[in-house]
Amino acid sequence: KVAVIGLGISNIPLIRYLVAEGAQITVCDRQKPTEMESRLSQIAGLPVSYKLGGGYLDDLQGFDAVFLSPGIPKDLPEISALRERGVKLSSEMEVFFQLCPAPIAGITGSSGKTTTTTLVGEILAAQGEHQVLVGGNIGNSLLDEIPNMSAEDLVVLELSSFQLELLPYSPRYALVTNITPNHLDMHRNMEAYIAAKRHIFAFQGPDDCVVLNYDNPATRQLKADCRGQVFFFSRLEEPTRGAFLRNGMITVRDVGFAQGKEVTLCSIGAVRLLGVHNWENVLAAVTLSALCGATPEAIVKVIATFTGVPHRLELVEVIRGVKYYNDSIATSPARAIAGIKAFHEPIVLIAGGYDKQLSFNELAETVNERVKAVVLVGTTAEKIEAAIRER
Repeated sequence: KVAVIGLGISNIPLIRYLVAEGAQITVCDRQKPTEMESRLSQIAGLPVSYKLGGGYLDDLQGFDAVFLSPGIPKDLPEISALRERGVKLSSEMEVFFQLCPAPIAGITGSSGKTTTTTLVGEILAAQGEHQVLVGGNIGNSLLDEIPNMSAEDLVVLELSSFQLELLPYSPRYALVTNITPNHLDMHRNMEAYIAAKRHIFAFQGPDDCVVLNYDNPATRQLKADCRGQVFFFSRLEEPTRGAFLRNGMITVRDVGFAQGKEVTLCSIGAVRLLGVHNWENVLAAVTLSALCGATPEAIVKVIATFTGVPHRLELVEVIRGVKYYNDSIATSPARAIAGIKAFHEPIVLIAGGYDKQLSFNELAETVNERVKAVVLVGTTAEKIEAAIRER
């Protein structure tokens, strides 16, 4: 007897799996049926009970396990009470790790996750040697694909802090792109946020591998906690093992095809993505894909043709000579700063949104240095305005 809390994208395949395994399921969600018709239609006809709308977390009694959607705060009183009673708390991602027969490469970080995950997936697919499946926080669960998978395949997962914080497993290959303040509306503090990120390598063994960003102090310091083999990527330094820039050339040292040697791949100028933050994403993807067995030819082919993913500095239209870019995935000040710094032209910035309890001080400094005009929207508009005017 299980409760599934949150009828999000990832929990729909989880419900189908649990039904097939004979579980008695109660779906709990704070939204009303009229607000989630499309998702309810995907599990229509299954023997499932529902608790929807207000009070969806009341009376969570008698369940053997409770599966949480990634976005459910783990410190809600009702969830804490379950933990105190010894009820098993789990997730779709935990079930996937238990069932997946293939090696998993997992990617997390405060920014750059989706671009890096997509790059790694495309590089490994370009090899043509394995079936490569890409999923996780990038927008699709791979749980439905389990019956079609084998040990010869490769899985590439984008993993958010919410997916990681309850996960008692780590992927064979782990990557942390960077760590900057984010999601502090959901995590108790920065320490709790970093602790969640650590789960991507916390359960590794000595033969597993983790790739860290040498240029990001918070990420570099994680090396002391790693049990597996550690590799770095850097655009500023030359780490002993990993990928870096030397005289504008992407260089790989003592990793994968460059075991015990250095291999120069191509000029960083071949990268078509905007911004130096994307140079870091490329170096991260090069290191991780090399660990997973990619060849230099596959890596160079993909990084020289890859033009990005939707909502990330995506050129939408040119109207009367003005270029309109969609960077709506930039949901933290650090991401917004990276996007602004990718341009040399005058910028009109449209910004705002809901409050994640993050500081806008650094963003305000960048806006004053690089931005021509600002249009502010959403609940954070006044906070951003105040930070900009203060500087």
